[in-house]
Amino acid sequence: MKQALIVWGGWSGHEPEQCAAVLSDMLREEGFTVFSENTTEAFADPSIHDLSLIVPLITMAKIEKEELTNLTAAVRGGVGLGGYHGGMGDAFRDQPEYQFMVGGQWVAHPGNIIDYTVDVTRPDDPVMEGIASFPYRSEQYYMHVDPSNEVLATTRFTGDHAEWIDGVVMPVVWKRRYGQGRVFYSSLGHVASEFAVPQMRTILQRGLVWAAR
Repeated sequence: MKQALIVWGGWSGHEPEQCAAVLSDMLREEGFTVFSENTTEAFADPSIHDLSLIVPLITMAKIEKEELTNLTAAVRGGVGLGGYHGGMGDAFRDQPEYQFMVGGQWVAHPGNIIDYTVDVTRPDDPVMEGIASFPYRSEQYYMHVDPSNEVLATTRFTGDHAEWIDGVVMPVVWKRRYGQGRVFYSSLGHVASEFAVPQMRTILQRGLVWAAR
C-alpha cells in the first residue's frame, strides 16, 4: 500500500489547511493511505523512511536540524518528495540543504496576482501528456533554480513589473533526483481555489504519483 505524508502549516495566506484537505483527497484517489500533520516535528519521525511520498505544504516556516537531517536522509534513501508553490518552494528560507533537495527557492512574484502563460516544454512527458500551453492567473514565481532540474514547463516574464527581467524564461514545473529519491515541483497554486484549474490540478496529481516510490 502506498503511503503519503502531508505536513502543512506556515503562512496562512497559502491556505495550507484547506489545501492539505484537497491534496489528501487527490492522493486517496490515486490509492494512497494519507497521513496529515501540522508540525515539522513529523519530519523527525523515523517512520518517514518507510513512506512512498512526502508533501511539504508549509510556507515560510522553520525546521529544526534533526528534522531536516531525517527528512533529507529519507528522500536520499528513496522516499519521494513532491509539492507546489510556496508550500514546498518557499518552506525553509534559511536551509540551503532543503533548497538543494527541492531544486529551487522562491525569491519574487513581480506584480503579485497577474495573468501570464505557462508554456509546456516537454509534451512527451507523462506528467504533461495532453496538456498544451495555457493561460494562468496567480503569482508568477521568480525562482533561483538548479540547472540539473528536468524542466517540464516554463513561463516568460515581461518587464511590466520589473523591467530588468523582461524576457526571462523561468521554470514552472520540474522533476529531479536527490539521492535515490524522486522530487517533483510545480510553482502553480497560490490558494485552494486554483485546484479548480484543470491543468494545475492534473500536473500536480501526476507529478506526485511520479515522485512516489
